[in-house]
Amino acid sequence: MTDRKPIELAEGWSFMEKGIQKLIRLLEGEPEDQFNAEQYMHLYTTIYNMCTQKPPHDYSEQLYGKYREAFNKYINDKVLPSLREHRDEVLLKELYQRWGNHKLMVRWLSRFFNYLDRYYVLRHTLPPLKDVGLISFKELVYLETKKRTKDAVLVLIEKEREGELVDRALVKNILGIFIELGMTTMDCYEKDFEEFLLSETSAFYRRKASEWIEQDSCPDYMLKAEECLRLEEERVENYLHVSTKPKLLKEVEAELLSNYETRLLTKEHSGCAALLKDDKTDDLARMYRLFQRIPKGLDPVAEIFKEHVDSEGMKLVKEVTEAVELAKEKQGRTGPSRDTGSSHEQQYVRAVIDLHDKYLQYVSTCFCNSSLFHKSLKEAFENFVNKSVAGSTSAELMASFCDNLLKKGGSEKLSDEAIEETLEKVVKLLAYVSDKDMFAEFYRKKLSRRLLQDKSASDDHERSLLSRLKQQCGAQFTSKMEGMVTDLQLAKEKQQHFDDWLKEKGKKLGIELSVTVLTTGFWPTYKSIEVALPREMVEGVEVYRQYYDSDSKHRKLTWIYTLGTAVVRGNFQSRAIEMQMNTLQAALCMLLNDMDELMYAEVQERLRLPDDDLQRLLHSLVCAKYKIIKKEPDSRTISKTDKFSFNHEFTDRLRRIKIPLPPLDEKKKVMEDVDKDRRYAIDAAIVRIMKSRKVLQHQTLVMEVIQQLQRMFKPDLKLIKKRIEDLIQREYLERDKDNPTLFKYLA
Repeated sequence: MTDRKPIELAEGWSFMEKGIQKLIRLLEGEPEDQFNAEQYMHLYTTIYNMCTQKPPHDYSEQLYGKYREAFNKYINDKVLPSLREHRDEVLLKELYQRWGNHKLMVRWLSRFFNYLDRYYVLRHTLPPLKDVGLISFKELVYLETKKRTKDAVLVLIEKEREGELVDRALVKNILGIFIELGMTTMDCYEKDFEEFLLSETSAFYRRKASEWIEQDSCPDYMLKAEECLRLEEERVENYLHVSTKPKLLKEVEAELLSNYETRLLTKEHSGCAALLKDDKTDDLARMYRLFQRIPKGLDPVAEIFKEHVDSEGMKLVKEVTEAVELAKEKQGRTGPSRDTGSSHEQQYVRAVIDLHDKYLQYVSTCFCNSSLFHKSLKEAFENFVNKSVAGSTSAELMASFCDNLLKKGGSEKLSDEAIEETLEKVVKLLAYVSDKDMFAEFYRKKLSRRLLQDKSASDDHERSLLSRLKQQCGAQFTSKMEGMVTDLQLAKEKQQHFDDWLKEKGKKLGIELSVTVLTTGFWPTYKSIEVALPREMVEGVEVYRQYYDSDSKHRKLTWIYTLGTAVVRGNFQSRAIEMQMNTLQAALCMLLNDMDELMYAEVQERLRLPDDDLQRLLHSLVCAKYKIIKKEPDSRTISKTDKFSFNHEFTDRLRRIKIPLPPLDEKKKVMEDVDKDRRYAIDAAIVRIMKSRKVLQHQTLVMEVIQQLQRMFKPDLKLIKKRIEDLIQREYLERDKDNPTLFKYLA
């Protein structure tokens, strides 16, 4: 067997050149038959043989060089001349076609020279044949045409931004060349195209923004900005690389939003404040979507929102204060109102609830429940809700509003569901009130009145509100109120027990007696008046005392006659009328059963009441709507020289009437009770803190006391200082001898 004759380089390459020329003619679209399998195998075998011959006939190195030269020659002869004669979009089309041809050529030639790739390239760690083809294109074509190509692409993008239709597929294909020639990196795309795109984008939107800010309203400007951002995102999806998106949008946001934020938000008739005033919820939602894109972009929006809500709240405060003052002038009254349940003040709480509903809805829909806007809403409400309204605090007004909702015959005629919903909203508002302890005290007073006078419309609603308050403010907040509700239930059971006891003992009273026994600690403090009761009442009191002493050992009963009621039958000339009145009023009326006339001094002697209470009592029966008692002289005021007698001529169209006792101004008493409780709370907080810390600086102690108590009320700094001094005197604390601002706990 004879050895095969080696193929010389010139001979082998000459044959390969013919194959390469045939491939080029096919690529250039010249008439030429396709490669058949035999031709393909012949070309492959030639390279294989030239690479596997024994040295010095192994031409692998030379063929690797010739492979690159083949590309360079084709590019210089055909590709570059063709590209040099075109500009703009035509250049892009030509470039894309040439790129396609080049990749085809790489694919075919790398197949012919495949043996080089498999052995020679691996052995010598050289760039693979595919990369060699791409490197040739990059060095010869890309470097020469990249600037013109980039400019042409940017022109097309600007045209599209101006609303013209462009060949997006072409742009995408051209940018694909930039990416592919990066050879696994994004260097070509980023340095030769993206940097210029970002710069052009910035300039384009800078021009647009400067025009729009002058001619458009804030909503129109935002519509355009939102549309631009949408189109830029679409642009990325259509032909830009995904990595460009954040950089591109950042440029657009900077030019359209960041640079003009202040001017845009403060536009006189269309800025953020105007949108809030006109309830433009869609525009506000758009504003939120746009400005959340830029760093701290929402801070000014939230600040304007806070100022707007605060001003709306202050407007309510001013309107109600003026309305109440006007009403007082009309009635010829001065000073604070006795009862904060007037229609104007009720309307104020309802208006605050509606205001809160409205702007809470804004926060949840327009501002996507953002914590920043929740904070702004909270701060705005905390500011105006804690202002004085017509001489009353919001805590007092809210307690009156709840009272009006929960009592029988209140002005708010609502369904059970609506009452529950309103109560829930009031409790939410309470979170903004700094003096929650004052609300608790006023509410407790009104709750006691509803319970004791049987004015509560629904036990379920009462318990529901207490449950909500407990959840919002803690168990300690509602413990006394819950005790009051439970107390009344126990009192009913005790009354039933008393009735059974009477039957068991065979005792009969001259009057029907119902006693409500309450636990002192739960209820507000009431003035206990020692009064000389008529014998009919005395008998009932004595019998009940006997029953109570037998049933409850070691407990003392204190009778609060001012809270009691009695039904008295009045035998007038026209007819008998039943009168429901206060126990003290009944006692006064029954004095006239024995005497036709009584002087003021005689009434006082028999009832043993102080002047203030007696005059109030007499006024309700002599000078008010129902004149049960006559007096001489007949005047509108009670004097110590007046003479009183039963008014036989009194009549009324009703067979049963209710004679009210003029209400006392409870406000002063409540304020005093709250101040007293606050002193105790501050004392307890100071002792608690000092007990755990032993030694503390004055400033730190004050801060910790405020921290502990601010959930219920805002402690006054002067009062804290005063309480510290008081505790030093009572030897709970002492000052350090060397440092007067340092306190020590005395065990």
